[in-house]
Amino acid sequence: MASATGTDRRPSVTRTLWDSSVGKKTIMAVSGLIMLLYLVAHMVGNLKIFFGADEFNHYAHWLRTMGEPVLHYEWALWLLRVVLVAAVVLHAVSAYQLSRRDIRARPVAYVHRKPRASYATRTMRWGGIILGLFIVWHILDLTTGTVHPGGFQPGHPYQNIIDTFSTWYGNVIYIVAVLALGLHVRHGFWSAAQTLGAGNAARDRLLKTLADILALALTVGFVSVPVAVMTGAVS
Repeated sequence: MASATGTDRRPSVTRTLWDSSVGKKTIMAVSGLIMLLYLVAHMVGNLKIFFGADEFNHYAHWLRTMGEPVLHYEWALWLLRVVLVAAVVLHAVSAYQLSRRDIRARPVAYVHRKPRASYATRTMRWGGIILGLFIVWHILDLTTGTVHPGGFQPGHPYQNIIDTFSTWYGNVIYIVAVLALGLHVRHGFWSAAQTLGAGNAARDRLLKTLADILALALTVGFVSVPVAVMTGAVS
């Protein structure tokens, strides 16, 4: 019989999902796919810079007016930002807690030296840290203008991007982050597919190929912008 105080109530489905390792991996997979969809759309938008300042600035303005007149100015953009922040936080917290849970499961040191973590595992761990730091820098550079090199111009993203990639450190930070992103996507997409049950013996090769294509396309697409500014193709 359940107690009168309600202390014997079963935990909610949400709580059970969050507390389980399988649940955390599922949350990581879903949040990772949400971020991947955003990255593909963001890369396509970035490539509009090759069509000139007017085209790129118009695209940036459209991002703030999409959904009108049903939605007010920037409402859709802020909704997208909230979803992305939630996805990033859930992804990072789940990854951290799974890592800590794995460490706690082995409280006693091995008698024999423990094998080093796989290349993919190390890539995901350090890649996640690099990407987290990059997101902060990217926002402070091109959204708020706090660390922007030169005079940040709200409403003129084309010129702001030119300013950023006209500095050596802006290019280094961005390209290093994009390379980390490519490796992260390559392994993360495969892991998400396995977690969500999409992988099997018949589809494994297809999924691995798709992961490689996505990682390569995102890497080349994002890196092409700073390279174009550095070489003068975009100015």
